[in-house]
Amino acid sequence: MCQHQPPCPTADSNDREAARLTAHHPEQGWSLLCNGVLLFEDTGELLPDGQIIAPHRTPGAGQVLKAA
Repeated sequence: MCQHQPPCPTADSNDREAARLTAHHPEQGWSLLCNGVLLFEDTGELLPDGQIIAPHRTPGAGQVLKAA
């Protein structure tokens, strides 16, 4: 799929999220990467072969800390 040089990571590699964006729809909560991975705003993924990767946010990410 990817025509970039050097090529982007494949959909089955551990660093697949580093591939370039081909479509970005923040209003719908998803992006398509050039390796065919659908990346969702909750960090879940749908791979080209239909495999689902559950959201994997770092615990505590996005939390607002209160000032003491």
